Amino acid sequence: MQFYLYKNTFRLTSEPVYPQLSKDGDIMIGGIFPFHRSWETTDMSYMVRPSPLKCVSLDFRTFQFSQSLIFAIEEINNSSSLLPGVSLGYKIYDTCGSTAMGVRTALALVNANENSTLHEPCTKPAQVQAIIGETYSSVSMAIAKSIGPFSIPIISHSSTCECLSDKRKYPSFLRTIPSDYYQSRAMAEMVKQFGWTWVGAIRRDDDYGNSGMAAFTEAAEQLGICLEYSLPFIRTYSQEKVLRIIQQIKSSTSRVIVTFATHWDLEILLNVFYEHNITGYQWVGTEAWISDSNVARMDKHKILQGAIGLAIPKTTVTGLKEFILDINPLQSAGSAIFTEFWEALFECKYSVQNDSEDTTVCTGQEKLSEMENEFTDMTLMPIFTNVYKGVYSAAHALHNLLTCTQICPTKKHVKLFQMVHFKTKEGEAVHFDKNGDPVAKYEMINWQTTEDHHEFVTVGLYDSSFPAHNRLSVKMASIVWAQNTNQVPVSVCSESCPPGTRKAVQKGKPICCFDCIPCAEGEISNMTDAVKCEQCYQDYWSNPYRDECVKKETEFLSYEETMGILLTAVSIIGTVMAIIIAIIFFKHKNTPIVKANNSELSFLLLFSLALCFLCSLTFIGQPSEWSCVLRHTAFGITFVLCISCVLGKTIVVLMAFRATLPGSNVMKWFGPPQQRLSVLAFTLIQVLICVLWLTTSPPFPFKNRKHYKEKIILECQLGSAIGFWAVLSYIGLLALLCFILAFLARKLPDNFNEAKFITFSMLIFCAVWITFIPAYVSSPGKFTVAVEIFAILASSFGLLFCIFLPKCYIIIMKPEQNTKKLIMGKVPVK
Repeated sequence: MQFYLYKNTFRLTSEPVYPQLSKDGDIMIGGIFPFHRSWETTDMSYMVRPSPLKCVSLDFRTFQFSQSLIFAIEEINNSSSLLPGVSLGYKIYDTCGSTAMGVRTALALVNANENSTLHEPCTKPAQVQAIIGETYSSVSMAIAKSIGPFSIPIISHSSTCECLSDKRKYPSFLRTIPSDYYQSRAMAEMVKQFGWTWVGAIRRDDDYGNSGMAAFTEAAEQLGICLEYSLPFIRTYSQEKVLRIIQQIKSSTSRVIVTFATHWDLEILLNVFYEHNITGYQWVGTEAWISDSNVARMDKHKILQGAIGLAIPKTTVTGLKEFILDINPLQSAGSAIFTEFWEALFECKYSVQNDSEDTTVCTGQEKLSEMENEFTDMTLMPIFTNVYKGVYSAAHALHNLLTCTQICPTKKHVKLFQMVHFKTKEGEAVHFDKNGDPVAKYEMINWQTTEDHHEFVTVGLYDSSFPAHNRLSVKMASIVWAQNTNQVPVSVCSESCPPGTRKAVQKGKPICCFDCIPCAEGEISNMTDAVKCEQCYQDYWSNPYRDECVKKETEFLSYEETMGILLTAVSIIGTVMAIIIAIIFFKHKNTPIVKANNSELSFLLLFSLALCFLCSLTFIGQPSEWSCVLRHTAFGITFVLCISCVLGKTIVVLMAFRATLPGSNVMKWFGPPQQRLSVLAFTLIQVLICVLWLTTSPPFPFKNRKHYKEKIILECQLGSAIGFWAVLSYIGLLALLCFILAFLARKLPDNFNEAKFITFSMLIFCAVWITFIPAYVSSPGKFTVAVEIFAILASSFGLLFCIFLPKCYIIIMKPEQNTKKLIMGKVPVK
């Protein structure tokens, strides 16, 4: 901001406005303060010029502000380093809190409302070079707009509206109090820190309250905080409007009230709250009232008990308190404001009419030290200091301008106040940013109630110059909450959603009102109030509580489980039985029943059956590359070897019958060499099929994640389905051929016709494998493998029992029937 020493070129056309306090000087500083809280209203007839406002209800606080300004100017005038040889004067005006009066007094300061003639030489600039004030944001906005074109800086000590940082609208406005831009965000962070997401709000119905609440609402929404209501209020509201506000608060569910209001507004609100018995709310306040002892004295019914809010940090200026309290009306003779102040302070009158006995006469010797009231209270010392810093800022800017020797600021140059950077005598740094705002620092104040009064306890700090995550620090253990409890109040629209659930916004309500929906299968939320559930990774699944992804259970037919143990046992039993039968046959290899059934093919068949029983073991256990390849190829080759032997035995039976016919010499075409060759040929075909299968697309271990969502099935993927079904088809073809031949030979005349037993065994074999196909396709997981093993074991036992058990019975139990005549059917069997 620039200072320009203008000549007196403007005149007010209306009645002159005179300052309440003034002192002459080389350079004048203006002051605009609301000495009075209101004014008397008069009827406007529009026939005559309206009379000047008559201000009423002296405000001791703003009187202290003016004293802070005078103290700073006196201190600067006594300084040898700041503005040496230049005296500062002041003109301090009263606005009564009126915007119109504020603009009028500002124009009076700019235009130098004094009587002079054109013939008198101008020896010094008549208008002020800076204005300190105003207290209210609305009045400051009007003043800043009105005198903005004159480029005279306005330095406010108390106007916090964020809108005043807009340099396009208010180019000459500066302030020594932080903007509500920072306060609103600090309050939102504070509310979030305490876990309140559902709050109500009361705002003063003017620029200060509306702008501050708009900034708070914006910051709160970014932090996930919702406002249940935001109600405008000002002390001039009608009773009807106030009752509507009370009803809305009583019907609300939030337990926290955020307020952007002044102590005058709270005076009315506290009374109304008490009349309607509204207590127990947690109040959150701004610097406008949170540390004001006047409000604490007004709160006789403890409505604000436990209130918490932000205040300007406590500061002191040496000698300021003593200067404010050293008021002597005799030294200010002729000053009407001092007289009015003294009479209001001591409740007396200097001039008593009609000798009224009820009125105390002022002597001028009353002792201020014996008083304890609003004026003697120094809780607003931080605001007094803001006035003090504002005056010093103007002085430093003037000093820089007057001592400039090189490139000095002009209207088209850098704003002078951007170069102001100094420290007070207490060491506090003062400077302004590009918007004319100081660094935002706040103390967090908590109202802690003793027996008869409130105490303001500092429980935290906020510094906007710190990184975002470190700006707010709170001592939670030191806070006393509403209703004098140590438990943080709860103010939420919906209870927090625990881990394992997600928030679902209720239709037609703010985002803070939600239902908690459990996460779906395979999804988790491991934090409170999760907005969405996260999908688990591929091999993981959600636990029953849906708050953690756990590794999916893997399923395969293992040797440790009951089914695996039973199938292994049955497989081993089958193998042992095949070996035992082979031993029995070997011991009785020279007996007619063994010889008659082609002992060589019988031993080869028993060997292949033992392999069939053993190959079922390759299906048990965790699938691997070698087991997947081995299980299907071993199964296919061993079963073909087995069926080839049975087929060979069937052909031998048929050839033997043909050989008994006269003139037949068929056995020479199917003797032992041909039998061995046929078994080898049939088996090699299956080997060739398996080789082609393994070469093109072999089986491989596979994690089946589709059948079960919550677990992984470890199985052997077939690779080429054509190869698998080719192996089975070839086995089925040989089994069908064997069954047909055996069926044709079932009625041959031998007593121990092996074709009958082969027919039964093939019937069982085909039945097992026909039922295997649908069971195999429909069985899930490890049961697919179990079905395949069962089919292998069942068909193997069918062959073993049907073909060899009758012979073993004869060999062991009926040795007398083990004769050539009996076997050939020469002797009937009993």
